[in-house]
Amino acid sequence: MDSEQFRKYGKEMIDFVADYWDHLRDRRPVSDVQPGYIKDLVPNEAPEEPESWDAIFGDLNKVVVDANTHWHHPHFFAYYASANSYPAIMGDILSAGLGSVGFTWNASPSMTELEMTVTDWLAKMIGLPNVFLNSDPGPGAGIIQCTASDATLVAVLASRARAAKVHAKEALGEISHEDPLTLINPDSRLFPRLIAYCSEQAHSAVDKAALLGGIKMRKLRTYKENDYGLKADVLAAAIKEDRAHGLIPFLLVATVGTTPTCAVDDVKALGEICQAEGLWLHVDAAYAGSAAICPEYRYLTAGVELVDSFNFNVHKWMLVNFDCSPMWFRDAREATAYFNVDPIFLKHEHQDKTIDYRHLQTGLGRRFRSLKAWFVLRSIGIKGLQENIRNQCALAKQFGELVTKDERFELAAPVHLGLVCFRLKTSNDANKQLLKLVNDDKRIHIIPAQAHGTYFLRLAICSTKTTSEDITFAWNVICELAEHI
Repeated sequence: MDSEQFRKYGKEMIDFVADYWDHLRDRRPVSDVQPGYIKDLVPNEAPEEPESWDAIFGDLNKVVVDANTHWHHPHFFAYYASANSYPAIMGDILSAGLGSVGFTWNASPSMTELEMTVTDWLAKMIGLPNVFLNSDPGPGAGIIQCTASDATLVAVLASRARAAKVHAKEALGEISHEDPLTLINPDSRLFPRLIAYCSEQAHSAVDKAALLGGIKMRKLRTYKENDYGLKADVLAAAIKEDRAHGLIPFLLVATVGTTPTCAVDDVKALGEICQAEGLWLHVDAAYAGSAAICPEYRYLTAGVELVDSFNFNVHKWMLVNFDCSPMWFRDAREATAYFNVDPIFLKHEHQDKTIDYRHLQTGLGRRFRSLKAWFVLRSIGIKGLQENIRNQCALAKQFGELVTKDERFELAAPVHLGLVCFRLKTSNDANKQLLKLVNDDKRIHIIPAQAHGTYFLRLAICSTKTTSEDITFAWNVICELAEHI
């Protein structure tokens, strides 16, 4: 394909995407395909000769779009929002067109510099203290990770390394650096004694980070009367108990907006305990963190001055498409020390004057994610983003009111932000049956959750196209199908 063909077919692809969005409401949120459907549509082997772009375009609907789950459909209410917008798509086009790999400042100066600026903008928008800003003279820094899962893993690895440095000598004595098995990471012998904490409501990504990091993770009890948020006294008791058993508490992953119920852990009180006990505090605000750009939701970042690292997903609620997950460190130099692998081919003359983001992530290469956030922030503005969040919260409130007015149903947790947790006032099995009826029906799509043995359904406002009428439609579908139970 030459540049003229690229112009022609590129414009056709833009039209294809725009048509998809314009006619999204004509589809159902989920498809009817079954696993293995593609075997009847795509050959087993790649073609020997090139095919025309007309032929390729002709396959897009039946192979890709018709078999897709439409996350931006107005009747898609599963998981959490996965944002998108035309400015964000434009940013991805430019990122792909430039094709840069930004493992050092020198490898792509604009990628590093723009990311430093955009993460500072975002930090100020949600009320993070200046210590987290790249522009602050202190050691803090912001970076855009792929997802909150990556951010959590980085927090686990950084906190684990800090704990090993602090405790290894007193716990293990001097370790010979002549031993080839411990030369790269001599403090790893301490890892079996380390223990981290999270809420029982924390995302499965925390479990995965603990598995990958090779450390113990203790899930702490939450209580319905506290809206399933983790409280400080529960953490304090766990730390005391584990120290008595010879373990070394080193990390708490607190959550602001849990996946099951959108619960918020008490970050301020938890942070005070973490500082007193020497634990790293990481806050996973993947979903709810975006809402802090609205003054009325700024309570979501209360106590953030006490945390060591903080993350939220711009790609959930701020109209930036996946993936774009900023993370901030109170002391990036400390984290960098643990991830700094500096071969000669990556050295450059400016490395003492700026940040090389490869030191704050698990991978080496990275792409130009800040472009799409920059385009969205400039073209939509803070007020436009606030309007989107407030609108989705209002729609969730509307659905919650419909639930409370129907004597057959109840709320399983308070309506919070864009999430409503609800259930039939009957058995778990009946609610499982209702979920199956709803998702088999395919007019709307929702998912379940469970807390303390109680099974319930979740309706999350996900699409910018969802209206008040769509909320009424969803409720009518649920009520219609509930009649069969």
